[in-house]
Amino acid sequence: MKFVPHAYQSYCIERIVNDPAVGLFLDMGLGKTAITLTAVNDLKFNRLEIQRCLVIAPKKVAEATWDTEAYKWDHLRHLRISKILGTETKRIRAVNTPADVYVINRENIPWLVDHYRNDWKFDMVVVDELSSFKNCKAKRFKCLTWVLPHIKKIVGLTGTPAPNGLMDLWSQIYLLDRGKRLGKSITAYRLAYFTQNTHGGNFTTYEEMSGAAGAIRERISDICVSMRAEDYIQLPDRTDVTVPVVLDARARKMYDRFEREMFLQIDEDTLDAATAAVLSNKLLQMCNGAVYSDEGVAQIHDCKLDAFTELVEAAQGQPMLVFYSFRHDLDRLKKLLSKTKLKIGELKSEDDIRLWNEGKINILFAHPASAAYGLNLQAGGSHIVWFGLNWSLELYQQANARLYRQGQKNKVIIHHLVVENSMDEIVMDALKGKESTQNTLLESLKAKIKNLKK
Repeated sequence: MKFVPHAYQSYCIERIVNDPAVGLFLDMGLGKTAITLTAVNDLKFNRLEIQRCLVIAPKKVAEATWDTEAYKWDHLRHLRISKILGTETKRIRAVNTPADVYVINRENIPWLVDHYRNDWKFDMVVVDELSSFKNCKAKRFKCLTWVLPHIKKIVGLTGTPAPNGLMDLWSQIYLLDRGKRLGKSITAYRLAYFTQNTHGGNFTTYEEMSGAAGAIRERISDICVSMRAEDYIQLPDRTDVTVPVVLDARARKMYDRFEREMFLQIDEDTLDAATAAVLSNKLLQMCNGAVYSDEGVAQIHDCKLDAFTELVEAAQGQPMLVFYSFRHDLDRLKKLLSKTKLKIGELKSEDDIRLWNEGKINILFAHPASAAYGLNLQAGGSHIVWFGLNWSLELYQQANARLYRQGQKNKVIIHHLVVENSMDEIVMDALKGKESTQNTLLESLKAKIKNLKK
């Protein structure tokens, strides 16, 4: 296929070619992979400025997306791509294979840095989904900072640079400029743009200072390019549907009792984020119908399974991409559908992606974390079902973009199974409002406690 870049794509290609470091904060579906590979091709074969490019990506993207995208376009088919994946023996073989682009999953960055030590071989590095390096305490971030002096050109790609607030930005920008714009340390960044609240010594949160967003945007504007999909491409129509689920009397009583007793055991003044997260997790499991216990999995109800069954029946065989939260959700859903003639799949490999896109799978199950980045699934269907919700706005947006993206030929319908008067509703409201995950969780739990103690 001949690649005819849009004007915005040509601009991004020029920025990669001309700038030693650039962050492309491009919305999902704008063609970040094709843009980057085109620039890499120009830098290596036309300008002779780089020798070996390393692409760091989520595992499934590393497995399937980059080489598939290169093969898709006529001007990129000659690129030699080596995947540094699998066992250590396979990884060593891959790094020693002559290639132009080497692709590795982000979990193996510490291994790669240790493998080369002071003999780093990659003069260009592309971080696909730069936001996955937002945690400055993570080993992958620390290891990558060690080899920054050996990198001539670095590119960061993401559609969601700050899904949970501006605090996420520091480490991402540091990889691009080594602290020139937002400070040499996360501490300096916090002091400059945030106020600290210790909540009586129980836990610490940071709130953005007035004007911080504008100041940060100004500081990084020369090194980052930000574009939204709706400004450049025609996205398909999209409808978000909330499917209310009513618990039966027994399940409702169990949920309310569990919620009430758990809250009453926690003093409001000593509530911390870790405790809130565990509590939220258990309540979300109960909404789905089962909970992990010391003995295994405790079955609570089938109310959400019944609602899911009705959705499947109404779809009349139309393909559905179903996101689940917990392993016991998947097990119960598979058991439910085993009695039907529908073709069921689970997103695990390139073959699963191929079969889905060829229309050979009716129901494809996926965990949001395994399908959140870079996978092109829009050819296989246009219906998404969220059986279980999670707090991550980033995963939520990215997972929906597997179908709601350029190339989708049908209207995308996203169904959310939401238990009424439950943690499901709180999470749904948080996702709609694009609020900070942890702060929303804490405030919602505090409000619950106040009501229960009245």
